[in-house]
Amino acid sequence: MKVGLIRCMQTEEYCPATTDLKFMREKKGAFEGVEEDIELVGIVTCGGCPGKKAVLRAREMAERGADTIVFASCITRGNPIGMPCPFEKRMREAVQKDLGEDIKIITYTH
Repeated sequence: MKVGLIRCMQTEEYCPATTDLKFMREKKGAFEGVEEDIELVGIVTCGGCPGKKAVLRAREMAERGADTIVFASCITRGNPIGMPCPFEKRMREAVQKDLGEDIKIITYTH
């Protein structure tokens, strides 16, 4: 699995993605049951509300080899600030539409 990780721009100032990377490495959370090796292709932010750069950044990671785009839990579950992104669904659907069904979408990390 070759992963492109999209994070919330609002939380990147105080969250270094340690838990996202740990769960990926240890195959926990959204990565539980993944039997193949997991390679991180890239980590980007959504570009800021309302996720206006997520599509272009996801496309770039796919062009660089990502076969899976993962929306970090800061976007979908609001970790660690307790406020999920109100644009998550629209952003995720736009990314999936742009990349097509060949790229897998995972909606959280931990």
